[in-house]
Amino acid sequence: MSISLKVENDVGYIEFDQQDSKVNLLASDMLRRLDEILDGIQTRKDLNTIVIVSKKKGVFIAGADIKEIEQIAVAGDGKAKAQEGQNVLNKLEDLKIPTLAVIDGVALGGGCELALACGYRLATFNPKVKIGCPEVNLGFNPGFGGTYRLPRMVGLTEGMKMILSGKPIDGTKAKKIGLVDVLVPEAGLADSINRFIATIHKGKIPADKYKRRRKKGLAALFADSILVRYLTFRASRKSVLKLTKGFYPAPLRIIDLIAKTYHLGREKGLELEAKTFGELAVTGISKNLVQVYYLSEHYKKLTVKDAENIRPAVIEKCGVCGAGTMGGGIAQLLSARGIWVRLKDINYGAVALGINAAAKIYKENVKKRKMKPAEAQKGMARISGTLDYSGFGNADLVIEAVVEKMEIKKAVFRELGSVVKDNAIIATNTSALSVTEMAEEAKDPSKVVGFHFFNPVNRMPLVEVVATSMTSKETIVTALDFARRLGKTPILVKDTCGFVVNRVLLGYINEGGRILEECGQMAAIDKVMTDFGMPMGPFMLSDEVGLDVGIKVLYTLEESLGERFKPVESFRRVSEKKILGKKTKKGFYVYKGKDKEPNEEIGPLLGKDRFARFDREESLKRMVYLMINEAARCLEDGVVDDPGAIDVGMIFGTGFPPFRGGLLRYADSVGIDNIVGDLERFTNKLNMKQFMPCAYLLSLRDQKQGFYSA
Repeated sequence: MSISLKVENDVGYIEFDQQDSKVNLLASDMLRRLDEILDGIQTRKDLNTIVIVSKKKGVFIAGADIKEIEQIAVAGDGKAKAQEGQNVLNKLEDLKIPTLAVIDGVALGGGCELALACGYRLATFNPKVKIGCPEVNLGFNPGFGGTYRLPRMVGLTEGMKMILSGKPIDGTKAKKIGLVDVLVPEAGLADSINRFIATIHKGKIPADKYKRRRKKGLAALFADSILVRYLTFRASRKSVLKLTKGFYPAPLRIIDLIAKTYHLGREKGLELEAKTFGELAVTGISKNLVQVYYLSEHYKKLTVKDAENIRPAVIEKCGVCGAGTMGGGIAQLLSARGIWVRLKDINYGAVALGINAAAKIYKENVKKRKMKPAEAQKGMARISGTLDYSGFGNADLVIEAVVEKMEIKKAVFRELGSVVKDNAIIATNTSALSVTEMAEEAKDPSKVVGFHFFNPVNRMPLVEVVATSMTSKETIVTALDFARRLGKTPILVKDTCGFVVNRVLLGYINEGGRILEECGQMAAIDKVMTDFGMPMGPFMLSDEVGLDVGIKVLYTLEESLGERFKPVESFRRVSEKKILGKKTKKGFYVYKGKDKEPNEEIGPLLGKDRFARFDREESLKRMVYLMINEAARCLEDGVVDDPGAIDVGMIFGTGFPPFRGGLLRYADSVGIDNIVGDLERFTNKLNMKQFMPCAYLLSLRDQKQGFYSA
């Protein structure tokens, strides 16, 4: 049975152990079984406590079944599904004997809500303990009572923070805010449970879970005053709008929901919660976010075909060649995951810059309370600098992150051949250059792989793992496993110029430059893209990357892939003037602290023909459809073998709006025939070959298919 009742003396243990699954999910069949068990418990007189445990290692309950939610097409059905779960958890909450949830792993979504319905919660010090309500990330609200119970249990501020962010918390934080009543070691868990049960029955812990952490006296009156509630809800709305720019309806609906239900009784409060869940679960945005979730989970577990029996190599020590901003960021990321790092450059000043870059990230993490000072100190202690290759001889993996010049990179690979041990992997962080050319200089080309991080390394979740025809399956398996260990989502790409993300993105930036030369409306062009949902427009992005870096990649792409990547003339002029972007405080915008304003020096560099009428819709289509066309070429060229890889790359590598489901899912929603028609129109109207629809796109159009239905 997936859920069973075991009785020991006068304690009933409800054990979750979902069959044929690595995790427990509160699917409909599991809820029905739990309901049956609770009905049986209600009639028994021999039990004085109910304990809910999981027999899955590292998992309590991972949530509801997203596949069931995905199939909801009518708001009423969504409401009914939420109420089904609510009714079962209400029955659990209403038992006349104490109920205890034992959390020794992940308790998310419905798992967290089940724990909230219990009278008490015990968690272990297991680092796998993560408790939270991530539903907002899928475009809907918690529907099994989470929006009602959580704010009442931990306070309005902490409850709203957990629900609106969707981020889980660990056991220590859960104990601090009152989400769990006690933390115990993993060892001797059975004894700890028995001792806690004894404490409950001795009356040492208040029976009312909602009053357990409540302040007393004037502090209680102030914390729960109408004014404080009003200010909390107002601040939450302001924060959500700043973060989401209004693109995501769920967070704002959740705020309104809690504002309405916070003073209501359970029956009315849960009815509104279920109604809101049903309405949000059927939105197109929610459906897209669910698909993004599936993609993310798939690529986090990405495997290599016919390599099931290959075990990844153990990586404990790493070398990093090149101590710039990227090198320092990579060193910090590695050291934060417990890996010893040797950071090399050609002079002490460069090494110091890399170490300082790592220290700055640690300092920011401590400041934002993402990390304790002691953890940051331990991380920095794992990084050491050098001007030679001392220490590289025992490295399990070396990451090359020197300047983007092929001859310099080749020289590094030649030097490493006489330094590293035979089984060491050498990875290049190149953003566009040929990994194959570098591998040919290596002592063992089968051990060479591309490992393209995105800047800033500590925040961007994507890694492009680049395989050459010489890269062994063992190397690829280890690289994918290593990416996951670093907390990154990997996509596996073939070694071609620009790989996927830069190839798609640089064409978009270049097209933004062409539109700018026509109309001179830089800020308006950027706004078109931010209104579409991109985190920044092409010119803000160029300033972030650096004009010198961007134009260098464009020249590389032009040399390898053809004239469609030829940098627009204005980019060349701006770069020659050393107007390089944010790093020089002046690019397309002038930066003064946190403020920016358009750079007046740009206008004279655009040429004479910049007075065309600015057309928002046409500009959007030119930039986005060009990306779609290039993405189709990547599939046509076999750079990746699945449209999902491109969508994951664009979402996690560039910030393409997740609520649109990804670049190619968005293309399917527009219609391939519509996109091809507009591309052909642009080709004729503008006399620009880069808009010519590629063969892959034309084939989809002719077969009346989309990227995901092909």
